[in-house]
Amino acid sequence: MNVQHIELIIEKGEEGLWGRVNYNDNLIIEQADALDELEAKLKILLKDFEDVDLESIVFDVSYDVYSLFDRFDFLNISKVAKYAGIHPGLLRQYASGVKHPSLNQAKKIEETLHNLAGQMQKASVYAT
Repeated sequence: MNVQHIELIIEKGEEGLWGRVNYNDNLIIEQADALDELEAKLKILLKDFEDVDLESIVFDVSYDVYSLFDRFDFLNISKVAKYAGIHPGLLRQYASGVKHPSLNQAKKIEETLHNLAGQMQKASVYAT
């Protein structure tokens, strides 16, 4: 079986999450309350419209800032802002959907999260 990596972009919707994929120059969009539900709906649409094998699909997920902090709600916005060099109030506005970051700001947030994840991955927990 050939695995197909398809970019899935997740954004804040009026109700829940909006997702979109571009497959064979066809834009396919759907809405759901949760990411797993959204992925399942989009896979069905890909099967119906593009005859894609459901088992072969792997989504590479990209989030807008709102859905990122919604999905990873354990992240402390103020701390992420500090590490990214962004004013915490501005990052809260991005995370609430009031404002949208520029490409430069979005990359800064992404790089900060990847850096923090790399630090966490190297951490060990010692049991006494």
